[in-house]
Amino acid sequence: MSDKHDGQFYQEILDICLTAGRLMIEGGSEMYRVEDTMLRIARNAGAEDPRVFATPTCVFMSLNHGNLSQMKQVRDRNIDLELVDRVNALSRQFAVKQIDLPQLKEKIAKVADAPFFPMWMQIIGAAVLSATLMVLFMDNYDWVDFPGAAIVGGLGFWAYCEFKKYTKVRFLSELIAAMVMGFLARGLNWLDSQMIVDNILVGALMTLVPGLALTNALRDLFMGDLLSGIVRMCEAVLSALALGGGVAIVLKFMGV
Repeated sequence: MSDKHDGQFYQEILDICLTAGRLMIEGGSEMYRVEDTMLRIARNAGAEDPRVFATPTCVFMSLNHGNLSQMKQVRDRNIDLELVDRVNALSRQFAVKQIDLPQLKEKIAKVADAPFFPMWMQIIGAAVLSATLMVLFMDNYDWVDFPGAAIVGGLGFWAYCEFKKYTKVRFLSELIAAMVMGFLARGLNWLDSQMIVDNILVGALMTLVPGLALTNALRDLFMGDLLSGIVRMCEAVLSALALGGGVAIVLKFMGV
């Protein structure tokens, strides 16, 4: 890096920091962690007076005493803590000089393009989660409902992922997935009356319940990020309403 006051140098830092921040927000990180990681990268790169402001939908950054500013939108937000950990790990490697700035840029680009867990693995995870949480929440070790919760949870999660490809409205995908879960749970109850619809749905819906989003919202509020905390709180409430509404619609019309 020849001249640290060169505009291209600052632009490279901006690109790296904004990409890192976007990835962390997409992975479900808290805003204070996003801002801290971006500031750490910029300062270790030798940037002057870095300033960062992150929200769930956009991240802003300026360098060189505010002379160079840029923003990047965040359009998709999921729960991928492995993604957050990878970006954090790269920032720490850069801080201790294990990698230089070009290598950091290359590795962050690879993280951004790295595939998520394959769909079959996500479905299996959702099925296992649904069945075990059904036992935990309902305190019911009835082995009849155990496979029912696994089937409904896995297929419902698959429906959510599929419908999400065709709409940018996240809450619509959750509404439809909840309706699919309600229909499947009622169908299993129709095939075997020993299966309890409530038990199955309590476990299956846990795969989509925004528990981590609500936790992060509270953490943002406690850390003073009021805007991010309120936005995430509203998002979590809307997700919960979509899930509850989808199940209620199906069960109402199916006479349960």
